[in-house]
Amino acid sequence: MGASGTDPSGGGGEGLKRRSCSCGKDDFLPEESFESWGTELVEVKARSQNEMKKTLNWWDLIWFGLGAVIGAGIFVLTGIEAKNHAGPAVVMSYVVSGVSALLSVFCYTEFAVEIPVAGGSFAYLRVELGDFVAYIAAGNILLEYVIGGAAVARSWTSYFTNLCNHDNTNAFRITVHGWSEDYKYLDPIAIVVIICICILAVMSTKGSSRLNYIASIVHVIVILFIIIAGLTKADTNNYRDFAPNGARGVFQASAVLFFAYVGFDAVSTMAEETKNPARDIPIGLVGSMVITTTLYCFLAVTLCLMVPYTSIDEQAPFSKAFETVGMSWAKYVVAAGALKGMTSVLLVGAVGQARYLTHIARTHMMPPWFAQVDAKTGTPVHATIVMLSATAVIAFFTSLNVLANLLSISTLFIFSLVAIALLVRRYYVTGVTTDANRNKLIVCIVLILTGATATSLYWGVSKGWVGYCVTAPVWLLGTLGIWFLVPQARSPKLWGVPLVPWLPSLSIGINIFLLGSIDGASFVRFAVWTVIILVYYFFFGLHAAYDTAKDSEAKRLEDGKLKTIKKVEEKEETKDFGLDGAYGSSKASTEPAS
Repeated sequence: MGASGTDPSGGGGEGLKRRSCSCGKDDFLPEESFESWGTELVEVKARSQNEMKKTLNWWDLIWFGLGAVIGAGIFVLTGIEAKNHAGPAVVMSYVVSGVSALLSVFCYTEFAVEIPVAGGSFAYLRVELGDFVAYIAAGNILLEYVIGGAAVARSWTSYFTNLCNHDNTNAFRITVHGWSEDYKYLDPIAIVVIICICILAVMSTKGSSRLNYIASIVHVIVILFIIIAGLTKADTNNYRDFAPNGARGVFQASAVLFFAYVGFDAVSTMAEETKNPARDIPIGLVGSMVITTTLYCFLAVTLCLMVPYTSIDEQAPFSKAFETVGMSWAKYVVAAGALKGMTSVLLVGAVGQARYLTHIARTHMMPPWFAQVDAKTGTPVHATIVMLSATAVIAFFTSLNVLANLLSISTLFIFSLVAIALLVRRYYVTGVTTDANRNKLIVCIVLILTGATATSLYWGVSKGWVGYCVTAPVWLLGTLGIWFLVPQARSPKLWGVPLVPWLPSLSIGINIFLLGSIDGASFVRFAVWTVIILVYYFFFGLHAAYDTAKDSEAKRLEDGKLKTIKKVEEKEETKDFGLDGAYGSSKASTEPAS
């Protein structure tokens, strides 16, 4: 047992090394790229006791993608950001956010094709950047889903209030006087909606997919109605002051409107339930994102052409816009369509977040109870119930603006990590990449991060432009360094991101730059959450993961010993058989005939 937790050669203690807080080269590039894919695909997945059913194809994934993304972001935040920051240029904000999201989609797609399990970005980061980075990302992924679901649930209440013809969007909420404005409106309807979604999510993934079809199709029809009917009331004079706050207003809005694209990564978590991941995932992810971005831009243009941006209602912008232009009947159609869209977002989010927690629990960084898959439904019931319970608690008292900013920070952070992991996946393989090339890769990635971070900070604190002449070239130097100086160590087997290293490097740059437009209070909340998950990791998660790694290694060594013993026994049996045969022949030849 002395070898437990060590490498097969018995030369060290990989498990012991991981438990320590070292800063050696292996902490930056901790494993051979995709070395543990086999572990993720077989051993880790087996800890759920039952397999998830492979029932989805690319058509399912496109509709899941549309259902996961088009919701509260476009129907609520468009009005807030157009009125307060971007003006009619909010359409440009959606373009910036859409480009950033599409770059991240490409990065996710390559990973999802290579490792079709439910863990999504947590599984990818765990292999490429190690357990610690994966755990930090996992905490933020769970935060992203909880606050994202809470934000959509509260928006559901706002549009339901509008559908019931109440002008006050807080009419169905309980007001607690004396509390902060961000937390004093308690929302019992949001909790009821989440309970209903939870029941649907645990019943069946394919059933959820079929319900999502119906809701998403109706949703797209309503969106097309908004665009066509709204443009009949268009007034080009509303576009005279296109960008009242200039580029800064556009990017400030873009950072918040990234919320409108959150959810597409839920599609990658369904890879384990996809019939042909190599074909279906790229089509599903990229197709849904292109359609979504196009619809968002048309909706933003329509809203700002219908009414002056200064007159947009912040809580139900599209419904109120139709009322303003004399089409009061249309506001009910819009409200009903928005509710269907938000229901789809909640449903797909519930499916995705449960699968993230399932895979995290498979590694024992969270209690293994969360990883259990129900034999009858083929869904992770425990994970679904717990995640949606947390979502309901947050949705009950927290306002949308608090949730949206915190969600954007968490999501942009995770997407940046996935892009970094893709660079590591392509340019570093143990035993293939030389020490010199490994060091060049590390330096170049540090330069990319330094340049992007400095650009973001400069954007956040200064209105000048001179600083960009220093910060942007640092990012460019890091990207050029990888392109010219570091040879690719691995090529994708089935589907790969184009224009590497430029595309993932640009994804890192845009994501980090957008962080510079988010308010400081949201970063404080983000820091508090990070401290909480670090405390849990060092006191519980680290040790559980370490013990699991030891057990896993011991099991592999034991299996290896058993195979070796079996081979020896087979050889001995063969040898004995041969000797007996020879002995029998010899004996027969020496005995006299009767």
